[in-house]
Amino acid sequence: MARITYIEYDGTPHEVEVRNGLTVMEGARDNNIPGIEADCGGACACSTCHVYVDAAWIDKLPPREAMEEDMLDFAWEPDPDLSRLTCQLKVSDALDGLVVRMPEKQI
Repeated sequence: MARITYIEYDGTPHEVEVRNGLTVMEGARDNNIPGIEADCGGACACSTCHVYVDAAWIDKLPPREAMEEDMLDFAWEPDPDLSRLTCQLKVSDALDGLVVRMPEKQI
């Protein structure tokens, strides 16, 4: 289980526990976190689960794969270093303490 903090665009934090094996997107969905729409249900076919990962966590995450890179081109104001799709981040104990920030909107 990992404790993940989702921060809305307005600065409102939501700290929740997410079971190992789920994705960061599923953790947001299951805990009714606003700001992550996940229109494709986690198939990496849209960019509506886009977040900015806290800079301290970037090197602790697996690198983006090509499909995620392609989908991030459609995200709202992607950051070349901090943007990730939460459907591509698998939760494990190693993600305990992860902090992600939502963009102003999802497209």
